[in-house]
Amino acid sequence: MNHNKKITLALICGMLGCLCFGGGDWLMIYGDPAYTGNLSWLTVGAAQIPQWRYSLAMGLAFPGILLYGTALFAIGAYITNEKSRKLYHYLNAFGLTPWLALHLFYIMILSLLSWMNSNGYSEIALPICEGLFGNLSWIILVSEAMMLPVFIYWFALQISGKTIFPKGMAFTNVLFIYGILKTIQILMPVSAGRLAFTNGLMSESMIIWFGIMLIYSFRKDSF
Repeated sequence: MNHNKKITLALICGMLGCLCFGGGDWLMIYGDPAYTGNLSWLTVGAAQIPQWRYSLAMGLAFPGILLYGTALFAIGAYITNEKSRKLYHYLNAFGLTPWLALHLFYIMILSLLSWMNSNGYSEIALPICEGLFGNLSWIILVSEAMMLPVFIYWFALQISGKTIFPKGMAFTNVLFIYGILKTIQILMPVSAGRLAFTNGLMSESMIIWFGIMLIYSFRKDSF
């Protein structure tokens, strides 16, 4: 198998990983968006979601992270400078670490909300889940601090011409795509779909990002 085919397959793996993670993001929260507490994602619908959906959402994350990692490490081959490629790989390894932790963090709280509401503890379910989130919400900041540097570094590499891509493609970075989708999300009417779309924003951004690189690779090989 030649080098280009390997990267193509890796990018397809990455897109499949996005479907795994994104599917889990939708499974764990799609429902009635009404809420009464301080956290807009602890909704009436989430409290009614059956436990099998949370189990499946978590289960999908394991193949998801493997498929994500396959693509993210493979695109290091697009970096033209060996020293920069090594640093990208280190940042990527560190950045992948919190993905499962963050996914589990939200699923455990949502699963607890649902279980308590289904087992006679509905009156205390919301304050307990909000308290749990409040005590451990620092996980989100730490996770984002570990996840973002690799994407920022990728932008720096592209804008400085240290990848095979044109410098202008730096603005197809997943963080810019995320910003565009976030703007679209803000304009969407409140609904179960909007709630799930918001929860899956990173996976939705990643699948577009991988897709752009895949299309560019096909076009480049055709000339």
